[in-house]
Amino acid sequence: MALTIGGTARRIGLALSGGGFRAAAFHLGVMRRLAALGILEHVDLFTCVSGGSIAGATVIKHWADPARLDILDRYLRTRSIAVSSVIGGVLDPFEDRLDKLAASYDRDLFDGATLDGLGGGPRLYVNATNLATGNLFFFVTGGGKPAEMGEHELGVVAAPGFPVCRAVAASSAFPPVFPPLRLDASSYAHASSVEYVTLTDGGVYDNMGINPLVRARNALDYVIVSDGGKPFALDERPTESGAIVLKAALDIMMEQIRGLEFDRLQHRHAALKGPQPLWFSIDSREGEAQAGDAAFASSIKTNLTRLGREEMDVLTRHGGALVEARIRRYAPELIGA
Repeated sequence: MALTIGGTARRIGLALSGGGFRAAAFHLGVMRRLAALGILEHVDLFTCVSGGSIAGATVIKHWADPARLDILDRYLRTRSIAVSSVIGGVLDPFEDRLDKLAASYDRDLFDGATLDGLGGGPRLYVNATNLATGNLFFFVTGGGKPAEMGEHELGVVAAPGFPVCRAVAASSAFPPVFPPLRLDASSYAHASSVEYVTLTDGGVYDNMGINPLVRARNALDYVIVSDGGKPFALDERPTESGAIVLKAALDIMMEQIRGLEFDRLQHRHAALKGPQPLWFSIDSREGEAQAGDAAFASSIKTNLTRLGREEMDVLTRHGGALVEARIRRYAPELIGA
């Protein structure tokens, strides 16, 4: 799948951040523009978090289908899952909220697919956070390599039969709305060293899924980071409420992680130890197609509720405009290669 530039194969990675359906629609616009530029089919690796996992896993599931992006588009316009999953999980004693979430993904997107069933496309990382160790926990498949799951500290196991819907549910299990996914030794052998592990939203560790982009084993030359998450906004009247202070503190920590990850990419590349990074965030006005797109796109809520026509139009237009602007400015050699 690598793109050939000047007679040399160049590998491209694409990171799709968390941020609910808003981020998924923003990423859809990014992928539509990459397809129009002839780049999407040459992406070697997708690394996805939360809403980005919904988008990335859906597209990889249908990689051989020319309508793969239309399938994601239709889903985001017609489905709402958060409210029904929460209420259903509270009222049903035999199924928790995460089971409901996974079942909805399976019904609408994945149709019983397991990780090895997505093996025909690019390498795909679906990222969650391991609450037992505080590490990134990944489900990975595709790219002509084995399907696996695990993390660097406890270890990695083969996972060809693991359901895609449960991997995506773990990646998008935003606390406290959804409980974490529990894995014991029967499905993840290394869990025995800590009795069991619980996996929550990948955005708790890193909302952009940067780690797979800088792993030497993935040997990437370019990385495109699409950040559709919640930008930190100036608050002219900061809260004094204890409960809301906690939320504000978490938002500040997330913003710090976001900035550090961008610095990490930039400094590794400058030191000739990492791929060339191209990144953009949903609140960026540099490259927006129409004045006001960044502000409107950033104002849309980051939940799992279907998006209206205007919201979809702006999010996809904005994502497409930003990725093309970055490529034309920093890596024009990718176009028409």
